[in-house]
Amino acid sequence: MKKISKALCMAILWNMLVSVHGTSQVQESEAAAGAPAGGGQARTPATASRSATQKAPQDEAEGLELRRQQLAEKEAALAAKEQELKKLTEQLDARIREINNTKKMLEDSLSAKRKTEAEKSGERYTKMLKLFKKLKPEESAKLVDKLDEDIAIDFLDRMDQKTAVKLIPHLNQPRVVKWVKENLQVR
Repeated sequence: MKKISKALCMAILWNMLVSVHGTSQVQESEAAAGAPAGGGQARTPATASRSATQKAPQDEAEGLELRRQQLAEKEAALAAKEQELKKLTEQLDARIREINNTKKMLEDSLSAKRKTEAEKSGERYTKMLKLFKKLKPEESAKLVDKLDEDIAIDFLDRMDQKTAVKLIPHLNQPRVVKWVKENLQVR
C-alpha cells in the first residue's frame, strides 16, 4: 500500500513539475541528476508510473497544440470572411450612392420637365384667354360651356376679373355656382 501511495505521489509531483516547467526542462534536470529519461533501462514501479504520467502531459500538450492550431485556422477563416463582408459592404454602399445619385438626377429631370410643361400650359392658357377676350361675351360663353367642367372652372380661375364678369351672365349657371363655391372654399 505504501509503494502505491508513493508511486501516486511521484506521479502527482511529476505532473506538477511538467505543468510548471515544461516537459523538456524536467527531462533535462532528470538527465543531469542521473535519472533515466525513459531510456532502455529496467523500470521500477515509480519510473513506470512516471512514464505513464509523462505521456499524459505530452498528450495533453499535443491536444492543446492541436486545439490552438484549430482556433488559429478558425480565426483566419473568420478574418477572411470579415474581409469579404467588408468588401461586400463597400460594394453595397457604392451601389446605394449610385442609385441615390441616379434617383436625384431623375427627380431633377422630372421636376424640370414638369416646370417646362407648366410654362407651356400657362402660355397656352394665356393665348386662349387673349382669344376669348377678343370674342363677344356670348360666343366666349358658348365655347366655355362646351369645355369639360374642370377645364372650364380652371379657365375661369385664370381669366381676369373684367372678362369673367362679362362671361358669367352667358354661362351655364350651375357651372358658375360650382365655380363660385370652389373659390369660396379655397379661401
